[in-house]
Amino acid sequence: MQKISRSKIELSLECPRCFWLDVAKGVKRPPGFPFTLNNAVDYLLKQEFDQHREQKTPHPVMVTHMIEAVPFDHPEINTWRHNFTGIQFHHKPSELLVFGAVDDIWQNPKGELMVVDYKATGAQNHKIYDSYGRQMEIYQWLLEQNKHKVSKTGYFVFAKANKAEGFGFGKAALAFDLFVEAYTGDNSWVEAAILNAKKISEADKAPDPSAECEYCSYRKNAVKATTV
Repeated sequence: MQKISRSKIELSLECPRCFWLDVAKGVKRPPGFPFTLNNAVDYLLKQEFDQHREQKTPHPVMVTHMIEAVPFDHPEINTWRHNFTGIQFHHKPSELLVFGAVDDIWQNPKGELMVVDYKATGAQNHKIYDSYGRQMEIYQWLLEQNKHKVSKTGYFVFAKANKAEGFGFGKAALAFDLFVEAYTGDNSWVEAAILNAKKISEADKAPDPSAECEYCSYRKNAVKATTV
């Protein structure tokens, strides 16, 4: 059974040609810069929330933002958070095994699961981009397909670098402020996106690129520049 990740579904929406080159021909986009700081923040936040998961208590940032919930304690939480396993579902119409790794899951008093995503940023104003929303909606869809009771409300936890404080005296310590933003998801588009990704992957030739794709634009201009 062919697997398809949440990020590959996003790629199929971002640029069909880049997606086709990736899954059909094994030609991947050049990798971007490693987000080592983001990964470190993710790790530290998971450690903090895991302490409250064990104690079945809300994290202080949840209390500050008046969110009635606690980190969800489940035997598979670490599997769901692992990049190569994540939450999985066999989508029979496409015969694809869809998966995606969440950052965290909280549970409200109604027993509903709320998807949580951590975002580290150095920007003055944090923002929920469209791709962030789609990311959360796929996770919500995966949980629903696994017969969990899921809230349409999810949360983004932004760890924003506090540049005003600078580095700590005597050691290189960078302070972060935590902000939580609620997001109401609508995953009605996910099913069609999975079927469309399957269709693109089985195409005999490369589809048209997205007009906004910088990678396709570079390839096109490079060919023009080197063709005599």
